[in-house]
Amino acid sequence: MDQATVTKHREKLSRARVVEAALRIMDAEGLDSVTMRRVGRELGVEAMSLYNHVRDKDDLMDGIREHVLSLFVDPGTEGPWEERARTAARTWRQVLRSHPNTLVLISESKGPGMTPGAIRPTEITLRLLRETGLPEDEAVRAFCAFGGFIIGFVMFEVGMTPSTGTSAAEATTPEQIAAALPADEFPCFLAALPCLMNDDLDQRFEYGLDLLLNGLRARTGALN
Repeated sequence: MDQATVTKHREKLSRARVVEAALRIMDAEGLDSVTMRRVGRELGVEAMSLYNHVRDKDDLMDGIREHVLSLFVDPGTEGPWEERARTAARTWRQVLRSHPNTLVLISESKGPGMTPGAIRPTEITLRLLRETGLPEDEAVRAFCAFGGFIIGFVMFEVGMTPSTGTSAAEATTPEQIAAALPADEFPCFLAALPCLMNDDLDQRFEYGLDLLLNGLRARTGALN
């Protein structure tokens, strides 16, 4: 038995350790690799030991979702509003980009996920939006607009599509795409193709965020 396995045996098992191990597996090997047996092996214990800390695999997946959502950074209530809003958007992008399979978990969730940890990012975002003077109903619409932009952007960024999860590595090159399309039917697409496939993703994200913030500014008045 190697030293790493001995250390795992000596550490006290807990729900947090089980969830963190499952998250490591999900990030490194994909969702299909997250099984009770695989998590047990990662922790150096028998799979049955995990049931003292998670009810079943669904509970384990709920734990992963809540853990990732807990990584969302609260920008607080002090300082310029727009700075704090940008911080929230950027950190949410980074969290999802670091754990992209969480997007699949969220979309496949069997329950509403109404635990404090799962709800906290929504509470923080709604609080930020209500600071602008938006009424509750418009704050919810703005929340959906910002959330939809960030989630959709991350899905594009990590090379996935909502329906298939197709890897970017499987995509064809710009030259192959251009060669397969009649130029007279798709002049705008072909002209934009180099930018579509090679543009700086950070700049693209900031551009989209600027559009949303400018729209919110126009709706509510100047943001401080």
